[in-house]
Amino acid sequence: MAENNRAVIKLKEKFPSAVLDVKEFRDEVTVTVAKENIVDICRFLKTELRYNLLTDVTAVDYLGREPRFMVVYNLYSIQNKDRLRVKAAVSEGSPQIDSVVSVWNTANWLERETFDLFGITFVGHPDLRRILMTDDWEGHPLRKDYPLQGPGREPYKGRLS
Repeated sequence: MAENNRAVIKLKEKFPSAVLDVKEFRDEVTVTVAKENIVDICRFLKTELRYNLLTDVTAVDYLGREPRFMVVYNLYSIQNKDRLRVKAAVSEGSPQIDSVVSVWNTANWLERETFDLFGITFVGHPDLRRILMTDDWEGHPLRKDYPLQGPGREPYKGRLS
């Protein structure tokens, strides 16, 4: 059970109002947290619970819902052989969240990729610029409303599901 997971128990003790949801699916635990606490939560996970490896940062676009985006952090504890997924919701009107580069240096390129492809700004990032697309590229290709034929074309207006 996710509620019995050591990381979940410790997070709920340390950040009771910031832990918004906990889910378990196929033995993987996902904790949704308030975006305002992301740096403190990640620092706690690294220093106190030994999630010393940030394996990925990405986002999910829920076009038509608010908040529209979910920023996803995949963590691994080498010593404990334990994985944890942390998510934080980000609104369409202000698609930004604090950078976790101060916690894991690997977040540098991962946050740049998420910025480039989804348009989510990581506040406090030391070098937030495109990493995959050219500097003059218009838009963010992994957003669900990105034109299927590329920049300058009409966005997809079909069914979103």
